[in-house]
Amino acid sequence: MPRTSPPPARTVFTDPVHFLAFGFGSGLSPVAPGTAGTIAAIPLFLLLQPLPLWAYVAVTLLVTLAGFRICGESARRLGVHDHPGIVWDEFAGFLVTMIAAPSGWFWVLAGFALFRLFDVVKPWPARWFDRHVHTGAGIVLDDIVAGVYALIVLQLLAWWLVQP
Repeated sequence: MPRTSPPPARTVFTDPVHFLAFGFGSGLSPVAPGTAGTIAAIPLFLLLQPLPLWAYVAVTLLVTLAGFRICGESARRLGVHDHPGIVWDEFAGFLVTMIAAPSGWFWVLAGFALFRLFDVVKPWPARWFDRHVHTGAGIVLDDIVAGVYALIVLQLLAWWLVQP
């Protein structure tokens, strides 16, 4: 079995660490698991969006900090740093992207596209975290950086499009 093969679905669905790390199973997607994980994060965002900004940011911070442990432990058990199926970091990065996003599907889709773009491109310092921090924090931090870049572009786009 190649090192990047996902664990059996039964393992993911019966082990709470893998279940969370694999984004409730979305990371088992045989094609583009990061994209599948980001899609799976959309319902979580929609549940959190009505919260006051401070509460949304607090939950995003908790998701991020929990991701350090969840992603790190899942990677340790799999024996693969940042296994492609580990997508909890996409959840955290997408939630960062969507901080204070305007309501509506246009903004959800724009945030999704921007986050995926920056997650794939990995602008500095995302690529540095991805290559040099070999812990759960490293798995998550490159996506947080991608999320911050996407957040900035999304907010600029919102400011530009929503101007009276």
